[in-house]
Parts: sequence; C-alpha cells; structure tokens
Amino acid sequence: MLYIILLSLSFASATMAQTENREASENDASPLDSTMNKNVAEINLLAERAIKEAGGKASSWRPDVKKALWMAIVIPGGGQIYNRKYWKLPLIYGGLVGCVYALTWNGQMYSDYQKAYIDIMDDDPNTKSYEKFLHLGMQINETNIEQYKTIFKNRKDRYRRWRDLSIFCMIGVYGLSIIDAYVDASLSQFDISDDLSMKVTPAYISGSEGKKKVVCGDLLGAGGLGVRCQLNF
Repeated sequence: MLYIILLSLSFASATMAQTENREASENDASPLDSTMNKNVAEINLLAERAIKEAGGKASSWRPDVKKALWMAIVIPGGGQIYNRKYWKLPLIYGGLVGCVYALTWNGQMYSDYQKAYIDIMDDDPNTKSYEKFLHLGMQINETNIEQYKTIFKNRKDRYRRWRDLSIFCMIGVYGLSIIDAYVDASLSQFDISDDLSMKVTPAYISGSEGKKKVVCGDLLGAGGLGVRCQLNF
C-alpha cells in the first residue's frame, strides 16, 4: 500500500514538472513569435505603401500638350515617345518607310521613262535608252513608233503622278503623327474617374423679368414644370 502511494506521488510530481516546463517554453517562445509577427507585418505594410506610391506616381503623370506637339514636329514619332505610347511607333515608322520606298521607286521609274520618251521623240539615232523597256525580240520601226511614243508618255505621266502621291502620303503620315500626339496629350488631362455622372431631376421654371431661370422646389409664381440635367465631371 505504501509503495502504491509513493508511486502515485512520484507520477503526480512528474506530471506537474512536465506541465511547468511546457508553460515555461511557451512563455519563452511567445516574445520571439510576437516579434517575428510584428516584423512581418511592418514589412508587408512598407511593401503595400511602396506599391501605392509607385502606382500614384505613374497615374499622376500627365504629358504637357505643348511639349508633346513640339516633340512630334521636330522628331517623327517623338510625340508618341513622350506620351509613352510606344505601340504606335511601328505604325508611324512603317508608314513613313513605305512612303519613302514608294517615292524612291516611282521617282526612279519616272526618270527612266522620261528619258526614254525624250529619246524616242528626238531624231538622234544614238539615243536609244527606250530599248531597255522593249520585250525580247521587239523593235521600234515606222509602223509602231507612234504607239510606243504614246506608251512611254502615259507611263511617264503615271509614275510622275504616283511619285507626287507618295510625297503627299508621307506628309499625311507625318501630319497624322503630330495630330495624334497633340490629341493624346490633351485627352490625358481629362477626368475619366468614376465620379463622372449625370443626374436628371425635376425642376420648376419661373419667369423673372422676361428671363427664365431654374429653381428646384420653388412652386410659387407663374411658370411651369421642367427637367434639369446635371453633369458632374
């Protein structure tokens, strides 16, 4: 019996010691855990603040209209670069390169056919630059010379017209890039927030010395009922 009592007391003391050790370990670990949680919370707060500040700076940037206009005039595509609309650059430069190629090609063809037309119209037998435009085995003689004169004249005029059209197209692309840069910079200053709204409310229109004014809720005096539209922007 005494042995059982001693065994029970020893088991109880061991259990109490284990419980105290667990509580002590929890108390020792709790300051460290709280410190770590606090540091993590501060880091998250700083990260969120940095993201908000970066987003605010990016959204608050507005291009200057005059600067965008002058950049577009001085440098083709400079206005789009200043407005940070880089995706428009391939369209602008692609159009300009295409116009330059068309201008070069049509200008060269016009020069060649003009020389050929001049050579076929003169009486000098040594000027025969038109022969490079003839098909293999074809020759110009008295029977078909008038026909070839008409052909060379028409082609000369056609390529000259296409050359001039290429110049106008190049000027048009350049002008459109300037207009786009100006309009884009101007529209960036407009308010496109969620506050844009229109309210339609009933109103009472009363006469005042030959003029009409809108007075909400005024049901006195001569006048009539109407509708008032209010746009908030």
